[in-house]
Amino acid sequence: MAGNTLMGDANKDTEDASETDLAKHDEDDYVEIKEQMYQDKLASLKRQLTQLQEGTLQEYQKRMKKLDQQYKERLRNADLFLQLETEQVERNYIKEKKAAVKEFDDKKVELKENLIAELEEKKKMIENEKLTMELTGDSMEVKPIMTRKLRRRPNDPVPIPDKRRKPAPAQLNYLLTEEQITEDLRTLNKQLKSPKRPASPSSPDHMPAAPMEAPSQRYEARIEEGKLYYDKRWYHRSQAIYLESKENTKISCVISSVGTNEIWVRKTSDSTKMRIYLGQLQRGAFVIRRRSAA
Repeated sequence: MAGNTLMGDANKDTEDASETDLAKHDEDDYVEIKEQMYQDKLASLKRQLTQLQEGTLQEYQKRMKKLDQQYKERLRNADLFLQLETEQVERNYIKEKKAAVKEFDDKKVELKENLIAELEEKKKMIENEKLTMELTGDSMEVKPIMTRKLRRRPNDPVPIPDKRRKPAPAQLNYLLTEEQITEDLRTLNKQLKSPKRPASPSSPDHMPAAPMEAPSQRYEARIEEGKLYYDKRWYHRSQAIYLESKENTKISCVISSVGTNEIWVRKTSDSTKMRIYLGQLQRGAFVIRRRSAA
């Protein structure tokens, strides 16, 4: 009985020793496993670092792919914006170019029309001047002075012919309108058809007697800075007026231009142009009245 008790105690001690050894062995295994996990983790990090340096790391490649997509998307948006801005600039350029060409063509047509009107006016003045000279041609001829020829004596030298330049034909510069020239031509025709008056020293038979004009009212007229000051009023280009002549004719006109010593007016009835000089306005040959543009 006592022996059994001793054996039981021995077995109990043996079991306690075995449990202690097992616990110690488990602790060693845990430390070893933890060390192994640390080494594996360290090795994995080193391997990832090596792959990152080589550019083969999967996470790195994934993020690089995402950045590359964003980069390409921004480039595409920038190209679209550049194309849009370029098209807008080209449209504005074409629009401004067309506007400039149209303005140039309009100015060219206007300049051509003004020059044509001016040349037509000069042509009419020259034709009227020519017609007047043909009607009064005998009075425009310069008659040679009659000189008495003397007989040359035997010992006198041979006279040298006079090589002086012949006098230039007289020229007429008219500052009258078509209506005034036409009226003067009618008067000249009547005088040419009427019987000749007896000659007198003060009025040769080849000179028609000019009608005496009655003194007319004087008006203040001058041009300053492209505007006409007439009868205490200012007139400018494109202003609607009435033009009255001494024959009591009233014409509706528009001032087309203001020069330095004259103005041009355009009739509203047939769009023909007339030149009116300051002298004609000052002596009352023409009278200007304002009218409504409507």
